[in-house]
Amino acid sequence: MLLWLAQMFQDEFGPLRIFNFITFRAVFATITAVLIGLVAGPAVIRKLTSMKVGQAVRPDGPQTHLKKHGTPTMGGVLILIAIGISTLLWCDLSNRLVWPVLVVTLGFGAIGWADDYRKVVYQDPEGMRSGEKYFWMSLIGIAASLYLAFSVSAPTPGKVWDLFYAWVQSGFSMDLPPKADLIVPFVKTISYPLGVWGFIALTYCVIVGTSNAVNFTDGLDGLAIMPTVMVGSALGLFAYLTGSATYSKYLLIPHIPGAGELLIFCGAMAGAGLAFLWYNAHPAQMFMGDVGALALGGALGTIAVIVRQEIVLFIMGGVFVAETVSVIIQVSWFKYTKKRYGTGRRVFLMAPLHHHFEQKGWKETQVVVRFWIITMMLVLVGLSTLKLR
Repeated sequence: MLLWLAQMFQDEFGPLRIFNFITFRAVFATITAVLIGLVAGPAVIRKLTSMKVGQAVRPDGPQTHLKKHGTPTMGGVLILIAIGISTLLWCDLSNRLVWPVLVVTLGFGAIGWADDYRKVVYQDPEGMRSGEKYFWMSLIGIAASLYLAFSVSAPTPGKVWDLFYAWVQSGFSMDLPPKADLIVPFVKTISYPLGVWGFIALTYCVIVGTSNAVNFTDGLDGLAIMPTVMVGSALGLFAYLTGSATYSKYLLIPHIPGAGELLIFCGAMAGAGLAFLWYNAHPAQMFMGDVGALALGGALGTIAVIVRQEIVLFIMGGVFVAETVSVIIQVSWFKYTKKRYGTGRRVFLMAPLHHHFEQKGWKETQVVVRFWIITMMLVLVGLSTLKLR
């Protein structure tokens, strides 16, 4: 919006041309999101408290968590407000890649809101049934996957629908250009062609899988939000470089016209996350809830697909991956041993993984900060793939 206004008057007032620079708008999108989050935070906490949307604590969990009972949840709405306003103010709204990220983020946020609302307002411990939740997540994920298959592959923004029509006319058998291949990090000569259906399947798995992975991680004060900020910021750098014909050629990464604009969204996400952390730091004044976790995970997955760095996201989001794998292992092994021996057995003291370390005697703040440090190191490894190829 501000870019459009600046371009209208830049001939009369030359300094407004600075709005044409993505980096300038990304910095101020971050600042705007931080300010919105800090200013609106107390009002959101009061509103959530008045709605009596207090967090229910698992009785079989760490005993130190019992004091968190009643802390307002669904605080992720503050993140979505800050991201939405900042993105709409500072992004080029004509960009074809900004809107799918926004739609996935807000769509998954709406699903998380419905799930949280049923849990804390209607006192339904199951919230939204898993089948219903995955239906809506899948609907959004498949729609985004289908659009991105041609949006990412288009040589110019105006060719998106042309590619789609060509795919339909080919009997759904058309191949995608090399820029849509699955890239193997650290190796510049290896990539795997996916085709349209392969691209859609991979994109769906990345978006929905990342969304659920962040949701599993959101269990301690500040645990999920800081890794999200770090990984999102790194993906913003990938987006900026991928959107530049010069940098992408030099670094041997695919050039996706228009991807640079996602740096602004990533800046807004980082700013909103930092503002939320102000209120979510131990002891938390509010929790993110599914409304925030599902939305942020969906955003990370969508951006990673656009910049063609799905495997790098897997590396940088190693904490998210470990949390998810711990749940899968725990549930699978418990069901298997219960079926075979009559009594379910556990691999971890408690899942997700952060609770395992709490049960081993780590303090909550130790788990959180150590997981932050691990994420920081993994993000640096992910960024090194830009040059180590």
